[in-house]
Amino acid sequence: MWSKIKTDLIRIDYVTKIEIEMKKLIVLLLMVLPLGAFAQEVKIAFVNADQVFMIMPEIKVVEKKMADLNSKYDTEFKQMEAEFQKKYTDFTAKQDSLTENIKLRRMDELKNMQDRMQNFMEVAKQDVTKQQQELLQPVQQKLQAAIKAVGDEKGYTYILHPQAFLYTGSSAVDATPFVKAKLGM
Repeated sequence: MWSKIKTDLIRIDYVTKIEIEMKKLIVLLLMVLPLGAFAQEVKIAFVNADQVFMIMPEIKVVEKKMADLNSKYDTEFKQMEAEFQKKYTDFTAKQDSLTENIKLRRMDELKNMQDRMQNFMEVAKQDVTKQQQELLQPVQQKLQAAIKAVGDEKGYTYILHPQAFLYTGSSAVDATPFVKAKLGM
Protein backbone atom coordinates (compact mmCIF):
# COMPACT_ATOMS: atom_id res chain seq x y z
CA MET A 1 0.00 0.00 0.00
CA TRP A 2 2.74 2.45 0.95
CA SER A 3 5.10 1.54 -1.88
CA LYS A 4 2.77 2.71 -4.65
CA ILE A 5 2.66 6.21 -3.13
CA LYS A 6 6.46 6.63 -3.39
CA THR A 7 7.03 7.52 -7.05
CA ASP A 8 3.78 9.38 -7.49
CA LEU A 9 4.46 11.63 -4.51
CA ILE A 10 7.97 12.41 -5.73
CA ARG A 11 6.70 13.40 -9.15
CA ILE A 12 3.61 15.22 -7.89
CA ASP A 13 5.55 17.16 -5.28
CA TYR A 14 8.23 18.30 -7.71
CA VAL A 15 5.86 18.95 -10.64
CA THR A 16 3.57 21.00 -8.39
CA LYS A 17 6.48 23.13 -7.22
CA ILE A 18 7.67 23.59 -10.80
CA GLU A 19 4.18 24.57 -11.97
CA ILE A 20 3.85 27.18 -9.23
CA GLU A 21 7.28 28.59 -9.99
CA MET A 22 6.56 28.58 -13.71
CA LYS A 23 3.33 30.54 -13.27
CA LYS A 24 5.21 33.13 -11.22
CA LEU A 25 7.96 33.28 -13.82
CA ILE A 26 5.54 33.63 -16.73
CA VAL A 27 3.81 36.57 -15.06
CA LEU A 28 7.17 38.15 -14.31
CA LEU A 29 8.37 37.48 -17.85
CA LEU A 30 5.28 39.03 -19.37
CA MET A 31 5.80 42.14 -17.27
CA VAL A 32 9.56 42.46 -17.65
CA LEU A 33 10.19 41.16 -21.18
CA PRO A 34 8.94 44.28 -22.99
CA LEU A 35 11.12 46.47 -20.78
CA GLY A 36 14.14 44.21 -21.13
CA ALA A 37 13.82 44.08 -24.91
CA PHE A 38 14.49 47.80 -25.09
CA ALA A 39 17.34 47.81 -22.61
CA GLN A 40 19.38 44.78 -23.66
CA GLU A 41 19.38 41.54 -25.55
CA VAL A 42 17.19 38.95 -23.89
CA LYS A 43 18.40 35.36 -24.10
CA ILE A 44 15.83 32.74 -23.20
CA ALA A 45 16.36 29.01 -22.90
CA PHE A 46 14.31 26.16 -21.58
CA VAL A 47 15.16 23.16 -19.42
CA ASN A 48 13.08 20.06 -19.02
CA ALA A 49 13.65 20.03 -15.26
CA ASP A 50 11.27 17.09 -14.72
CA GLN A 51 13.31 14.89 -17.03
CA VAL A 52 16.61 15.88 -15.42
CA PHE A 53 15.20 15.55 -11.91
CA MET A 54 13.94 12.01 -12.47
CA ILE A 55 17.29 10.77 -13.84
CA MET A 56 19.44 12.34 -11.16
CA PRO A 57 21.31 9.60 -9.25
CA GLU A 58 20.11 11.06 -5.96
CA ILE A 59 16.52 10.18 -6.89
CA LYS A 60 17.37 6.48 -6.86
CA VAL A 61 18.73 6.92 -3.32
CA VAL A 62 15.58 8.78 -2.29
CA GLU A 63 13.39 6.10 -3.88
CA LYS A 64 15.32 3.37 -2.03
CA LYS A 65 14.99 5.16 1.31
CA MET A 66 11.29 5.77 0.68
CA ALA A 67 10.77 2.13 -0.31
CA ASP A 68 12.48 1.03 2.93
CA LEU A 69 10.33 3.38 4.99
CA ASN A 70 7.18 2.24 3.18
CA SER A 71 8.15 -1.38 3.76
CA LYS A 72 8.58 -0.79 7.50
CA TYR A 73 5.18 0.85 7.76
CA ASP A 74 3.60 -1.83 5.59
CA THR A 75 5.06 -4.61 7.76
CA GLU A 76 3.85 -2.95 10.94
CA PHE A 77 0.38 -2.40 9.50
CA LYS A 78 0.14 -6.03 8.37
CA GLN A 79 1.03 -7.16 11.90
CA MET A 80 -1.65 -4.92 13.35
CA GLU A 81 -4.12 -6.20 10.78
CA ALA A 82 -3.28 -9.85 11.52
CA GLU A 83 -3.68 -9.26 15.26
CA PHE A 84 -7.05 -7.60 14.67
CA GLN A 85 -8.20 -10.39 12.37
CA LYS A 86 -7.20 -13.04 14.93
CA LYS A 87 -9.09 -11.30 17.74
CA TYR A 88 -12.10 -10.69 15.51
CA THR A 89 -12.21 -14.33 14.38
CA ASP A 90 -11.88 -15.48 17.99
CA PHE A 91 -14.65 -13.11 19.06
CA THR A 92 -17.08 -14.19 16.34
CA ALA A 93 -16.46 -17.85 17.10
CA LYS A 94 -17.10 -17.43 20.83
CA GLN A 95 -19.57 -14.56 20.99
CA ASP A 96 -22.61 -16.77 21.58
CA SER A 97 -21.02 -18.30 24.67
CA LEU A 98 -19.78 -15.00 26.17
CA THR A 99 -21.62 -13.06 28.81
CA GLU A 100 -22.96 -9.68 27.77
CA ASN A 101 -20.35 -7.85 29.84
CA ILE A 102 -17.42 -9.75 28.28
CA LYS A 103 -18.95 -9.41 24.82
CA LEU A 104 -19.18 -5.62 25.19
CA ARG A 105 -15.62 -5.42 26.49
CA ARG A 106 -14.28 -7.43 23.53
CA MET A 107 -16.30 -5.38 21.05
CA ASP A 108 -14.85 -2.24 22.59
CA GLU A 109 -11.36 -3.74 22.33
CA LEU A 110 -11.91 -4.48 18.62
CA LYS A 111 -13.16 -0.93 18.04
CA ASN A 112 -10.07 0.47 19.79
CA MET A 113 -7.85 -1.69 17.59
CA GLN A 114 -9.57 -0.36 14.48
CA ASP A 115 -9.10 3.20 15.69
CA ARG A 116 -5.39 2.56 16.36
CA MET A 117 -4.99 1.09 12.88
CA GLN A 118 -6.67 4.13 11.30
CA ASN A 119 -4.52 6.49 13.37
CA PHE A 120 -1.40 4.52 12.44
CA MET A 121 -2.20 4.87 8.74
CA GLU A 122 -2.70 8.63 9.05
CA VAL A 123 0.50 9.16 11.04
CA ALA A 124 2.46 6.91 8.67
CA LYS A 125 1.22 8.82 5.62
CA GLN A 126 2.20 12.13 7.22
CA ASP A 127 5.63 10.78 8.14
CA VAL A 128 6.20 9.40 4.63
CA THR A 129 5.30 12.78 3.14
CA LYS A 130 7.56 14.63 5.60
CA GLN A 131 10.48 12.26 5.02
CA GLN A 132 10.05 12.56 1.26
CA GLN A 133 10.10 16.34 1.40
CA GLU A 134 13.23 16.30 3.56
CA LEU A 135 14.98 13.88 1.21
CA LEU A 136 13.96 15.73 -1.96
CA GLN A 137 14.84 19.22 -0.83
CA PRO A 138 18.62 18.91 -1.33
CA VAL A 139 18.08 17.25 -4.72
CA GLN A 140 15.81 20.08 -5.81
CA GLN A 141 18.32 22.63 -4.56
CA LYS A 142 21.11 20.90 -6.49
CA LEU A 143 19.04 20.98 -9.68
CA GLN A 144 18.15 24.65 -9.17
CA ALA A 145 21.83 25.48 -8.56
CA ALA A 146 22.82 23.68 -11.78
CA ILE A 147 20.16 25.53 -13.77
CA LYS A 148 21.33 28.85 -12.32
CA ALA A 149 24.97 28.01 -13.06
CA VAL A 150 24.13 27.17 -16.68
CA GLY A 151 22.14 30.39 -16.97
CA ASP A 152 25.05 32.41 -15.64
CA GLU A 153 27.65 30.64 -17.80
CA LYS A 154 25.64 30.87 -21.01
CA GLY A 155 24.34 34.38 -20.33
CA TYR A 156 20.65 33.48 -20.38
CA THR A 157 18.28 36.10 -19.09
CA TYR A 158 15.59 33.50 -18.43
CA ILE A 159 15.48 29.73 -18.29
CA LEU A 160 11.96 28.40 -18.44
CA HIS A 161 10.25 25.03 -18.23
CA PRO A 162 9.06 23.78 -21.66
CA GLN A 163 5.53 23.22 -20.33
CA ALA A 164 5.27 26.99 -19.89
CA PHE A 165 5.41 27.49 -23.64
CA LEU A 166 2.53 27.04 -26.03
CA TYR A 167 4.98 26.88 -28.90
CA THR A 168 8.72 26.29 -29.09
CA GLY A 169 10.36 27.15 -32.40
CA SER A 170 13.31 25.38 -33.97
CA SER A 171 15.65 28.19 -32.91
CA ALA A 172 14.71 27.84 -29.23
CA VAL A 173 17.63 26.98 -26.98
CA ASP A 174 17.25 23.74 -25.05
CA ALA A 175 19.56 24.06 -22.05
CA THR A 176 18.66 20.58 -20.74
CA PRO A 177 21.90 19.00 -22.02
CA PHE A 178 23.93 21.78 -20.38
CA VAL A 179 22.21 21.19 -17.04
CA LYS A 180 22.75 17.43 -17.33
CA ALA A 181 26.42 18.06 -18.03
CA LYS A 182 26.65 20.45 -15.07
CA LEU A 183 25.24 17.67 -12.88
CA GLY A 184 27.71 15.15 -14.33
CA MET A 185 25.11 13.08 -16.15
